[in-house]
Amino acid sequence: MSISCSDFLAQARGNPTLALVSLLLLAVLLVNGWTDAPNAIATAVASGALSFRRAVLLAAGCNLAGVAATSLCMPAVAQTVCEAADFGGDPTIACTALCAALLAVVLWATLAWRFGIPTSESHALLSGLAGAALSLPGGWKNLRPEAWGKVGLGLLLSVLLGFLLGRRASGLLQRLPLSPRRCRSLQTAGAAAMAFLHGAQDGQKFLGVFLLGAALSQGRWTSGALSVPLWLMAVCALFMALGTLLGGRRIIDKIGRELVVLSPAAGLSADLGGGCALLVCTLLGLPVSTTHTKTSAILGAGTAHGGRARPGTALSIALTWLLTFPGCGALGFFLARQLLA
Repeated sequence: MSISCSDFLAQARGNPTLALVSLLLLAVLLVNGWTDAPNAIATAVASGALSFRRAVLLAAGCNLAGVAATSLCMPAVAQTVCEAADFGGDPTIACTALCAALLAVVLWATLAWRFGIPTSESHALLSGLAGAALSLPGGWKNLRPEAWGKVGLGLLLSVLLGFLLGRRASGLLQRLPLSPRRCRSLQTAGAAAMAFLHGAQDGQKFLGVFLLGAALSQGRWTSGALSVPLWLMAVCALFMALGTLLGGRRIIDKIGRELVVLSPAAGLSADLGGGCALLVCTLLGLPVSTTHTKTSAILGAGTAHGGRARPGTALSIALTWLLTFPGCGALGFFLARQLLA
């Protein structure tokens, strides 16, 4: 499905619930920009390859390019997110449940950011959608197994590939005569590639939710190939870029400096491993987390030659990952019940 900008604005003016869905989704995009996007540039900042300000500007531009480029030719990730949950045929109930899911994402991400923990807005979004859908008549029947199979496969692949490819890249770079200065210069390209792929992954997810909200407001969502309008790509990309420009230093410090000690070569290895893992999953149409992928790559590269992760930091990150699905899902369920009461 596709929709023009004027048609969408006309729908939003006549449907306050759709207008609220749109505002909440823009808030989620901003939150994603300042909590999830910094993972892409964390190693470049930690190694001194880029200053914080330059890295943020680079990430903002590459996020925008990634959203636009992949939405034109590979909208499979957006399709999977749209088809993960069934919100029924009643427009008011469906859009209200979608509002609850998005509000749950904003609350969860803000709480995690407060403690400087890199959470995944991708998984928060999916779990919020699931929790809201479970609150509706039909319960577990509202979750579509095929889409959730892709989510599960993406979760497994992102963590395993990130770790293994980060470790492998570290081994390969160890054999090359690269000076620390050369590694730092190459990290600029690595950070740009990671930010581009972050935009490719997360931008698609939120594009899909925009289209889902517009369809649900008319009670006519049907499965099928998505046609993403250019105006919507620009809106999602710009708000994600704006969120990135707001900062994200806490997240960068947590995974770039506090998780494991990274040499310039290890930082470059994490960028290469994480980028390759994200590219593979995006080409396969699997919705994955940039946070999980990059953090796993950092662990793989940082521990490849005897380095050790700091247990306290690793534990706090792992607990947040484990709690995101049940925690954000429960928030979505509770909020949907309250809004629909």
